[in-house]
Formats: sequence, C-alpha cells, structure tokens
Amino acid sequence: MPPKPAKGEYIETDTGNKISRRSLIHGTQHIILGGKTVIQADAVIRGDLFRIHSSSSQATGEDGSAPAPAPSNTPSIAITVGRYTYISRAAILRPPSRLHRGVHSFYPLKMGDHVFVGERSIVEAAQVGNHVHIGNDVVVGNMVILKDFAYVLDGAVVPAGMVVPSFCIVGGSPARIVGEVGEGYGVEGAEGGLARERYRLVGR
Repeated sequence: MPPKPAKGEYIETDTGNKISRRSLIHGTQHIILGGKTVIQADAVIRGDLFRIHSSSSQATGEDGSAPAPAPSNTPSIAITVGRYTYISRAAILRPPSRLHRGVHSFYPLKMGDHVFVGERSIVEAAQVGNHVHIGNDVVVGNMVILKDFAYVLDGAVVPAGMVVPSFCIVGGSPARIVGEVGEGYGVEGAEGGLARERYRLVGR
C-alpha cells in the first residue's frame, strides 16, 4: 500500500481561506472569514471572547460563572475578517472590551478587505477599514478605529480609543500621525495592493 501523502501546512476552505494547521483559532462559530484570507502559523484568533446578549432566560451558574448565551440559530459574532486579509505569524486578534455599569462586555472586531497584520502584532480594535497595513510588533489598543488605507508602522503602539483617519501613517509609542500614504497606494500591484499576490504565494 503506498504511503499517504503528507498533509500540507494549510487547510483551504470552500471560500479559499488558507489557514495554517499551527494557528490557534478559538470559538470558530463566532468568527466570519470573508474568503481568500490567510492565517499563518502561531496566529491566535479569539472568537471565544464574544458578547453575551442579556436575556431573562439566562441564569448565573451555580459556581457564579457567567451565564451561557441563550440558544439561538445565529451565534454572536466576535470577529469579522474581510477578503484577502493576511494574518501573519504569531499575530493576535482579540475583540475589544469595556466595562459598563460594572459588567465587562466584549464588542465585535470588524476588519475590512485587503488588510495586512504583521508578525507578533496584537489587534484589539473595534474597526479596521479596507487596505489597512499593520506592521510587525504593533499593538492596536482597545476600541481603536483604523480607517481605510491607514498605515501603522512597525513597533507602533496605538493607544486605546484612537481614531486613525484614512490615508494616514502612524508610528511611535504612543502612536501619532507622522505622514500620509502616497497617491496610488492600494492600487493592485502597487504598494498596499499586493494582497492577491501574497495570497497566491501561500502554501506553494
């Protein structure tokens, strides 16, 4: 009997997502991937941190634990990732959270299309627009909003609640606006427009 072919590093889904077998994805039922998304080895996606909708039918567990979500056909969404998004090695995506009236709640993390997240970066943003570049070793703080075509330089720490306007470059710790992206940024084949090429090369 011939030996079984070795499994490739990536699992490819029906919608073309390429997910490393060595990535850590928690709470898959609370994560939406738009298609053609790449998730590299050791990346961590915390779909298990989702907002629990309060309901009179919920009761606290005997051990004082948080109530389980009410049964529903549509699970709460923790993280939405758009098409052609690239999550690099050891990056962490975690939904933002806040304390409201003594209750710690998570809110959805929404990422647009053609987003690049660099190695070892931590993203806890509320919203990441289209064609956003997040460099290596970046911390995107709680409830941050990165608008379309924003560019975060390597090593930047974007403080909680910051709104980065479209076409702005931010860097430093704490991050501040240090420039603007050039004309033509994000055009397919040019800087910021290499998402399809990156996707094509994965797993080859």
